[in-house]
Amino acid sequence: MSIEVGVNLEFIRCEDRSFEAGVARAAALGYRYVEPMVHNGRELLSEAGYFHSFSMDNEPLAMKDILQEHGVQASGLSAHCPLMRPEISVPYLEKAIRLAAAIGAPVVNTDEGIRPEWLEDAECFQVMRYTLKKVLQVAERYGVSVGIEPHQSISGKLEGLMRIATLVQSDSLRINYDTGNAFLNGEDVYDGLKRTLPLLVHVHAKDISIRQAADEKGKVTGTPVGCACGSGVIDWAKVVSILTDAGWSGVLSVECGTPAQAADSLLHLQQILSVG
Repeated sequence: MSIEVGVNLEFIRCEDRSFEAGVARAAALGYRYVEPMVHNGRELLSEAGYFHSFSMDNEPLAMKDILQEHGVQASGLSAHCPLMRPEISVPYLEKAIRLAAAIGAPVVNTDEGIRPEWLEDAECFQVMRYTLKKVLQVAERYGVSVGIEPHQSISGKLEGLMRIATLVQSDSLRINYDTGNAFLNGEDVYDGLKRTLPLLVHVHAKDISIRQAADEKGKVTGTPVGCACGSGVIDWAKVVSILTDAGWSGVLSVECGTPAQAADSLLHLQQILSVG
């Protein structure tokens, strides 16, 4: 596989639609890869078809059937959880890994979550290491990667991201680089991307509008979605050049807020990839 373009199903959230509706819309727009979001248990909005998240209590092959019906594949699962809360994260990530394996998704993407106030600095990495050591036993068995994303108070900075992604020596512990989150954290997006290449398994193609950049850069650790790729501050030709020069293959998973932005993002990225 070369570099492909996918979309995180967050793009359909603005329309209060179901998981299947999101997959169908992504396919209609021309996407061949999607990134589903998963959750534990039952919750009203998803049950009623008003939210795109997929319960891990559902039959995993039901998700696979929906993907196959619409001719798309899963680039990964959005499975964010608090790594510093192992009582939550261990069973959650283990379940997400098994679901990912069942549908053929190569990675579950997560971050460290919001740091508990009662954890001292020295304890944070010890607790995360415990969580990851336990989870990676399952990931290695199923051949699924765990992708750490820059998104919170520790991983938002490159130093913290790299430290988390190397807490355990495992080929299954990788990085899902989020361009938009890195930018908002005040990081050099392109240098960060280059430095994560040895561990890079998946990319969140998140652009940041000029207005959001002016308002929030250096003030937040991330954002749920960005604007259409090509309409914000990220130089996508430069991103693609870094990846192609390194011989990287994988999926650029667009994270945007509307179907219109998803359509524009796909067109913009495909144009750049066709030139490259």
